[in-house]
Amino acid sequence: MKVIQLHKNESKLIQRAAKHNREAQHLLYELHAPKMLSVCRYYIKDVHQAEEVMLNGFFKVFKNLKSFRSEGSFEGWIRRIMVREAISYLRQKMSIEFATETAFLDQDYSNNIKSNIEVAEIQQLIDSLPEGYKMVFVMYAMEGYKHHEIAELLNISEGTSKSQLFKARKMLQGMINELNNNSYGTK
Repeated sequence: MKVIQLHKNESKLIQRAAKHNREAQHLLYELHAPKMLSVCRYYIKDVHQAEEVMLNGFFKVFKNLKSFRSEGSFEGWIRRIMVREAISYLRQKMSIEFATETAFLDQDYSNNIKSNIEVAEIQQLIDSLPEGYKMVFVMYAMEGYKHHEIAELLNISEGTSKSQLFKARKMLQGMINELNNNSYGTK
């Protein structure tokens, strides 16, 4: 069995793709498109629109490939482009409102939910959150952004980011509890 060094091959692909080699660009696209569609889908409910955003993101990836410095992972670099592209799309398509009132942030809503809910159901629950809650939740809980980074990307205060996350978690926990109660036949 031959072991292929993905990192070296990917580095060569990136170099070739940066020189506008269509085959290398296609291979990079095939390698990263499934994960990047998932990233776009976190933010955008409609799969077709998420695909469009992903394609626009890849256009920017290939257009700016020479600016990739190999200082971090290539996938992480692409992921940041996709997140920004999704945010840009959402800003253009709708006005995203962020509630600014303060929530009681001292309560802990971190991963204390016990459930047998499928991934698709969880995605539906996330999709049903108000857009502001959803964006902050996805950026923080799924993408790993810090509150100061979220605040900068979304042009909101750090406190608003924390409040949106708190409210999103509280709302999700309520929806999951309701699903669990309904599935177990208790109320």
